[in-house]
Amino acid sequence: MGPRIQISQNPDIRYLGRILGDVIRAYGGDKLFRQTEYIRSSSVDRHRGIAGAEAIDPGLDALSLDDTIAFVRGFMLFSMLANLAEDRQGVTAEPEATVAAAIEKLKTDGIDSDAIAALLSASLVAPVLTAHPTEVRRKSMLDHKNRIAELMLLRDGGADETPEGDVVEDAIRRQIVLLWQTRPLRTEKLFVADEIDNALTYLRDVFLPVVPKLYARWEAELGQRPASFLRVGSWIGGDRDGNPFVTAETMGMATARNAAAVLGHYIDAVHGLGAELSVSASLAAVPDAVEALAEASGDNAPSRRDEPYRRALSGIYARLCATYTQIVGKAPPRPSALKGEPYDTPGDFRRDLVTIANGLSSNSQGQFGGIGALGRLIRAVEVFGFHLATLDMRQNSAVHERVLAELLSVSGVCADYLALDEEARVALLTAELQSDRPLAAPWHQWSDETAGELAIVHAAADVRARLGNDAICQWIISMAQELSDLLEVHVLAREAGLWRSGGDAGKTNLMVVPLFETIADLDRAPAIMARYFAMPEIGPQIGQRGHQEVMIGYSDSNKDGGYLTSTWGLHQASQALTPVFEEADTAMQLFHGRGGAVGRGGGSAFAAIRAQPAGTVQGRIRITEQGEVIAAKYGTAASAATNLEAMVSASLLASLEPEALNDKDAARFTAAMDAVSRSAFAAYRGLVYDTPAFKDFFRAMTPIAEIATLKIGSRPSSRTKSSAIEDLRAIPWVFSWAQSRAMLPGWYGTGEGFAAFEDKALLADMAAGWPFFAALLGNMEMVLAKSDMGIAARYADLAAGVDGHDAIFVRIRDGWNRAHDGLLDITGQTRLLEKNPALEASIRLRLPYIEPLNLLQIELMKRHRAGETDPRIAEGIQLTINAIATALRNSG
Repeated sequence: MGPRIQISQNPDIRYLGRILGDVIRAYGGDKLFRQTEYIRSSSVDRHRGIAGAEAIDPGLDALSLDDTIAFVRGFMLFSMLANLAEDRQGVTAEPEATVAAAIEKLKTDGIDSDAIAALLSASLVAPVLTAHPTEVRRKSMLDHKNRIAELMLLRDGGADETPEGDVVEDAIRRQIVLLWQTRPLRTEKLFVADEIDNALTYLRDVFLPVVPKLYARWEAELGQRPASFLRVGSWIGGDRDGNPFVTAETMGMATARNAAAVLGHYIDAVHGLGAELSVSASLAAVPDAVEALAEASGDNAPSRRDEPYRRALSGIYARLCATYTQIVGKAPPRPSALKGEPYDTPGDFRRDLVTIANGLSSNSQGQFGGIGALGRLIRAVEVFGFHLATLDMRQNSAVHERVLAELLSVSGVCADYLALDEEARVALLTAELQSDRPLAAPWHQWSDETAGELAIVHAAADVRARLGNDAICQWIISMAQELSDLLEVHVLAREAGLWRSGGDAGKTNLMVVPLFETIADLDRAPAIMARYFAMPEIGPQIGQRGHQEVMIGYSDSNKDGGYLTSTWGLHQASQALTPVFEEADTAMQLFHGRGGAVGRGGGSAFAAIRAQPAGTVQGRIRITEQGEVIAAKYGTAASAATNLEAMVSASLLASLEPEALNDKDAARFTAAMDAVSRSAFAAYRGLVYDTPAFKDFFRAMTPIAEIATLKIGSRPSSRTKSSAIEDLRAIPWVFSWAQSRAMLPGWYGTGEGFAAFEDKALLADMAAGWPFFAALLGNMEMVLAKSDMGIAARYADLAAGVDGHDAIFVRIRDGWNRAHDGLLDITGQTRLLEKNPALEASIRLRLPYIEPLNLLQIELMKRHRAGETDPRIAEGIQLTINAIATALRNSG
């Protein structure tokens, strides 16, 4: 009999937990099973408030180092299986987050399908995968988990056997055994090539098949064929900000592997259509256009002489194979026996497919329709082209400044660009942009940094020439703070023809995208963009394109100003940008740089998009998908479909729903948020930046140093050698606070903001009637529910050597209490998550499994920091980090 992992009403959790218990006993031994069960049941009893179960760490002292490692693996695997079960039951999904529900809601508001289709014709909704290092689990672990999900679907349908002939129940057990026997930690640091391959599995195995099926569903729900507005983006191989290992070579690698995957998919699809479309000319009329394709194919096999569709597809197949060879540089796995000319563009390939589709429709009385395999292939070509995912370029503005300074100095344009003030820089750059003259002499020996950036620019131009302009559309500027930061990128892009002046160049030029990250940068964003649009060298080109993107950063603005001020600042910046774009007659495309944790913009994407200010979405939105969120949202076809539906439906509602607030309430609520934000900002800055010992306290209390040892990403864990909070990356900042269960970035300062605001009834009105404020509170409530000041106090003891550590922790604990009490007062609840019972049950299930992991992590950290060198201690710390992150889910 397995362990009593039965504190949940979810039958899948009970089923999978029982099998896991059997596996632990069979493969870990009866002693480990009894230890695990004792600790588990004692922790569960304590959280249930059962008398006699007050001890916080029963049984942990009895674990040897080997036992500890095995125990942590068991709890980690239970959390992973619980995540899987909850995802299957839709515990974390909004039931109304479907396109069908959005269409129905909009119809009740008087908005018909034609209006929705018109919006979608000019829309872009894009999840963008990034390699931000917050996924602690190896891909092998995720693969086993996803296989279990597939097997559970078979079990749901009553199947006794898999298609391969295995008994379903045995196959599930086998996968859990494999999970138990799979090493959870990486032994080698990830390289960029590994990150490219990991992303490719999602793009190829999930997005490629799922997205066309979603379009087919939406076509049926709309009653007409919508434009291909849902696309996929990636930063992996193009994001150089702080990662010296992303180079021109990795950019070429990422785009080549993506192209090989998507072209291989098309080749297989056309092969399948050739087998299916056995239409005989003697039994069905064949349009001239199809006959022409058949005659041009070179397929003269007697057996297919009367089968024009098959012959036409043979020619298409040959051309695709030639395209594959030209782009990828080698023959496809199943080359054609015919000779074909490569397709110049995806549009040419699509045109041939449409010819086939029109031919079938012309004499089929609508029986073929446009939704079958051929329709899905046409849709895939529209969405994925020959590039699969649009690759963004990204670099820090400081790098651009240094590179351009060297170019200008060597070319004799300006001896010391870095010494110029902002207006002098703008004047110089404006003069430069009036011509297309490059600055870089090819024979000059450039510095490594400049040579690398120039190589990237030329590599991007090569990618666009081979795969089309959609392969690389954006160049994102991290830490954009001035107009000159944008203009510098235009000058650098000019070096390879990615930006050209005049004529129709605006339609094909790379789009320069500022990323505004700090509170001050967000405040300056509208003025910077207004000047940018007003420039005669820039404005007309943007007008030709019709839209412009601005990226807003959640992570660094949170680290800079705290959760409430960051969230409000992002909302206000979005709102303030709207009239700037309206004045420029340009569609605004906001790119939301969200992470998994609430402190980095995490939480429900559906609620977040719906809570955007009126007029800021209008069908165009991009959102980063990072780290563990990628596996959680897109690990299986079912979860990917659910989450893409949520993103699209929220975008529809945010774009077309009537404004939720009247002008009077908007004014009242805005004034209230300004006041609350000022108090919250002062409290947050006072603790984090104005308390001299805080940075030392933070580094001693949390496992930030230990997190840096995890091999979870290719980029360095820090931008500089500085220990200042300002120079710390946002990911380890948030991740380490989550591990210590304080979760400070998700709430600190809000309690002070609420307490200082006297009109509590107004705050309650805001929670009830303002989607923005409701989403802000909902995300914070989740973080407060996952935090634990009792556990955090034990972590704080690790900082005993820091002067004033007790006083610092008291401020954190008191701030938590104020945030907790303030939120309950505003929402009218008696406990956290009282109005969200599904999420409350989910978190309550996890807490008894997280607490022992925290206590073991603390003990292991003490021993490691005291100088113990047993490698099992370091391994145990890394395993607890992995297990806690898995249990908390959105912790990075």
